[in-house]
Amino acid sequence: MATEYKDIRQHILDTGKTIIIGKGFAAVGLNEILSTAGVPKGSFYHYFKSKELFGEALLESYMADYLAGLALRLNQADATAAQRLMAYWDNWISSEDNDYAACQCLVVKLSGEVSDMSEPMRAALLRGTDLIVERLADAIRDGIADGSLQNPLDATLDATPTALTLYQMWLGAALLTKLRREPSALENARLATLRLLNLHNWPALQANDILSKEI
Repeated sequence: MATEYKDIRQHILDTGKTIIIGKGFAAVGLNEILSTAGVPKGSFYHYFKSKELFGEALLESYMADYLAGLALRLNQADATAAQRLMAYWDNWISSEDNDYAACQCLVVKLSGEVSDMSEPMRAALLRGTDLIVERLADAIRDGIADGSLQNPLDATLDATPTALTLYQMWLGAALLTKLRREPSALENARLATLRLLNLHNWPALQANDILSKEI
């Protein structure tokens, strides 16, 4: 029952995320979320005044969790900035279960669907992705500072445009991976990333090095 959960609001969000990742936002009704969560409709409306506001809160919660995980990955003290960045990108690729049609990223899953449907949800996604690009740009600056990232002419990489280019490229590759149901788009994105960051001697990706396919 819902009373077993200390944070019912978060429990509803977590349940909704699991279902929406599989089906999309519009295809999922409140009854399905509430039935799965074991929460009465009155409790839902206590926390969320509408499905749209629930969607906005869901995306804000997802992006906050994502950014916290990204910070942990990019702030590891025992690796160079280049190593931390490539570990992040390599984590986008997984052949663990060969289910390339599946995607655990709500940015990839919902951007096209909700951008024309809900302005608050579109804005929540935009705020989150802007912060992701900022974090990646900071990591590129760290790489310039520690000497692990340089461009071919020894000029300083322009961190923010480079981070934006990389993130856009990987998002597009993730979408193509869903369409193709095989990882070539992500593998090509990795090769392009190595070229853009001038990491020509970087080791090839080993499939068993990937711990998670969540973006």
